[in-house]
Amino acid sequence: EINIRGGASPRVSPFMDVRSGGSLLQRAGFALPVVDTDRITVTYENAFKLMQELKGMGEGNILIKRSPGLTSRRLMMECAKIYHEKFSDARGRITTTFDIIYLMGWSPHQSQQQPLKPGQGKINLSEMFGGES
Repeated sequence: EINIRGGASPRVSPFMDVRSGGSLLQRAGFALPVVDTDRITVTYENAFKLMQELKGMGEGNILIKRSPGLTSRRLMMECAKIYHEKFSDARGRITTTFDIIYLMGWSPHQSQQQPLKPGQGKINLSEMFGGES
């Protein structure tokens, strides 16, 4: 895109890492935040099939300050060529990895479990894991 248009614009929404997801839950006021991930690797016949699937998943660019207008055919063809050169397997299929992040949190309530103060536990963790006290 830089070579063709003289600049670049994101084509998908910004990515989030696991730590940021957990921090967002805490800043939003959720208690007992839990974050989990799945990594899925998928192959596609070509970059256009991948783009079609991304569009179907709603994974386009939702940013307000994105590049306006349609993407040119020339840019799309160059993108497909580069993606094939860098990410195709022995069968000529392109490989893509999706990281799915699950964010879970609960509305704070007095009935929720609370951490004990240090020294109040009934089981010594070092004994539990076979270490010395």
